[in-house]
Amino acid sequence: MTLASMARKYEPRRVAQTKVATSAMIASLAAEGYETVNAPFGHALVELAQKDKRIVGLSADLSKYTDLHIFAKEMPERFYQMGMAEQLLFSAASGLAREGFIPFATTYAVFASRRAYDFIAMAIAEENLPVKIACALPGLTTGYGPSHQATEDLAIFRGLPNMVLIDPCDAADVAGMVPAMVAHDGPVYARLLRGKVPSVLRKHKPDYKFELGKAQMIREGRDVLVISTGIMTMRALDAAVKLADDNVDVGVLHVPTIKPLDIETIRAEAAKQGRLVVTAENHTVNGGLGEAVATTLMTAGIAPQFRMIGLPDEFLEAGALPTLHDMYGLSVDKVAERIKSWL
Repeated sequence: MTLASMARKYEPRRVAQTKVATSAMIASLAAEGYETVNAPFGHALVELAQKDKRIVGLSADLSKYTDLHIFAKEMPERFYQMGMAEQLLFSAASGLAREGFIPFATTYAVFASRRAYDFIAMAIAEENLPVKIACALPGLTTGYGPSHQATEDLAIFRGLPNMVLIDPCDAADVAGMVPAMVAHDGPVYARLLRGKVPSVLRKHKPDYKFELGKAQMIREGRDVLVISTGIMTMRALDAAVKLADDNVDVGVLHVPTIKPLDIETIRAEAAKQGRLVVTAENHTVNGGLGEAVATTLMTAGIAPQFRMIGLPDEFLEAGALPTLHDMYGLSVDKVAERIKSWL
């Protein structure tokens, strides 16, 4: 028997066969009927930095793709371009924080959570330094495949002491989380929606305002309670409107802060009798909102009919983003179909 005959045969990984345009791979997350706000993160940061001289911005050669270029243009003397070196990016941010600054370090979520995790853990989180990490392309918000899809970032950072986690839904969340991040005296990891960001929450709840650590009911419903975060709150709200045509009344509890989790509100809403409870997140079902909510309910002895909507425990395909959302169950139609099938 030769070595060659003993070698394990590896099949090539299956990839999507349809060739798609780049624009389709980074398609807007906005749905019909919603206005958009251009670069809410960049503009909110500039507005706040004009009042707070401690704020500085750092990028790993991706400022244009995290909307930090707006800050760089307005305040070039407070902007640091670190190049494609994420470990250096976060090391420098920790040093600036030690000197009394409030650094906003931006890159893609995959690069922060995978490539630079140890630097974030040791140089920032362990020291409880006020470094604010804002990362674009969270979850399945790009069609460029596993190298760019941060499907497990929340699970990675949930286990890190001192780290606050934010997953915004829309422009109101993004603009509102920036001053909240500065006000928090410690490290924060925020998923970032960039470019033209839809304005969703205030259309359904005009008085909505982001509050760190607080979940909020956006829509009441007697049959189903969807506990959602990030862009899946947008999808849950649209699915609720769709399901209303079938006489299914869906409530939506938006959870923009994954850690610390608003345990009190989640338990109070889930304890209401007779409702199917569904979690929805743009993240793997491992270690994200769904498991956090399940633990919260079980430890309180609350046991409703419970289901989770999230990404599978696998590396995802590359392709057109709308097609991928439909494939992996994150589209409005798929969310509505799954909820209806569980009733």
